Amino acid sequence: SGLVRVENPRLEALGEDVLYHLDLGTKTHDLPATSGDIKFVCVGGSPNRMRAFAQLVHKELGLEGDGEELADVCVGTDRYAECLSYCLFSQQHGMGIPSTSIMLHELIELLHHAKCRDVTTIRIGTSGGLEHKHQQLRLSLRFAGVEAGSVVITDRAVAARFQPRFEQVVLGDAVLRGTDLDGGLVEGLLDCSKGIPDVPALVGHTMCTYDFYEEQWPASASFHGQGRSDGALRSFSSGKKLEHLKRAQAAGVRNTEVEPTAPAALSG
Repeated sequence: SGLVRVENPRLEALGEDVLYHLDLGTKTHDLPATSGDIKFVCVGGSPNRMRAFAQLVHKELGLEGDGEELADVCVGTDRYAECLSYCLFSQQHGMGIPSTSIMLHELIELLHHAKCRDVTTIRIGTSGGLEHKHQQLRLSLRFAGVEAGSVVITDRAVAARFQPRFEQVVLGDAVLRGTDLDGGLVEGLLDCSKGIPDVPALVGHTMCTYDFYEEQWPASASFHGQGRSDGALRSFSSGKKLEHLKRAQAAGVRNTEVEPTAPAALSG
């Protein structure tokens, strides 16, 4: 039927489902009335950026007003910010997998309780390309065909070893979820990008890291950073970094972020 579903049967037995970090609840808010028309959910890291995005969509759709009156749905909390405009829900999730995962659990519950149907979810934001000041890495970047300022449309989010999965330890047990994304949506976005020639776009894998800076976990772990050389610590050589980026490139990776496996797995 297209309804957003949840896979936790206990929620139906609760007298009230409190979405604590969104400052919403099934008894305190009429979620079907306020949010039942949502068709598109766009999430990103910054509250100001997501509000500006909602205002831009409001303007592009030719809706009444200038969008300045768009209210923060989560006005009772400073943890997350949301703007609702027409059928668009623009949601801020903070930085990194923990913050993003918390938001997504409650967002999916919100869409479920609001009885939303056929919802498309897109994460938008900045990402790092496979580049570095080292001349060899610039050559590697050009070989990959990714120029600075490009938009990478993610077809698959991959973890540290370029595997399409989201690994989470639940009560001591490792739970693995796949991270493939909707192929039809990917192709649709790529087709739309052809009408914006000033912004080059391409499809590729996005690598998810648990830190913005250096690799800070053992090499045997599934969690690592982006191998940046400008953080407070550095425990690797430029040669090792080049080897890692070459492996990433060969695996189909075209950019890197600190969130993508969580929304890919939980939305799926």
